[in-house]
Amino acid sequence: MKSEPSKYPFEKLVADGRTAWDGIRSFQARNNLREMSVDDQCLFYHSNEGKAVVGIARVVREAYQDPTTTDDWSAVDIEPVRALARPVTLSELRADRVCSKMAIFRQARLSVVPVTADEFRVVVDLGKKRM
Repeated sequence: MKSEPSKYPFEKLVADGRTAWDGIRSFQARNNLREMSVDDQCLFYHSNEGKAVVGIARVVREAYQDPTTTDDWSAVDIEPVRALARPVTLSELRADRVCSKMAIFRQARLSVVPVTADEFRVVVDLGKKRM
């Protein structure tokens, strides 16, 4: 899940404790939201400023009608799990053998993209290591 830190940083999710992930206006990102299940974990990525995975969130409510519109868009609710010990930058992801194949590089403009279990594990491991 991507968010600009000037609009909704991971620290705000931590402070809020839970939020609706709404306002998605891409059909593919919407479909990705609809594939999420309660307890799915998500990588929280700061886009534009920072360009790094900074934390882990969990889906606490599956897809429902986006309350910001009456059109056919969806939202999910998420809560923070934990911040990574250090941000994992976009350049690190590109350089990693497993992560270089992530959907974020094939569909860079989408705010919600799927992540494989192996990709998730590698990102979390990278987030534990000191530079």
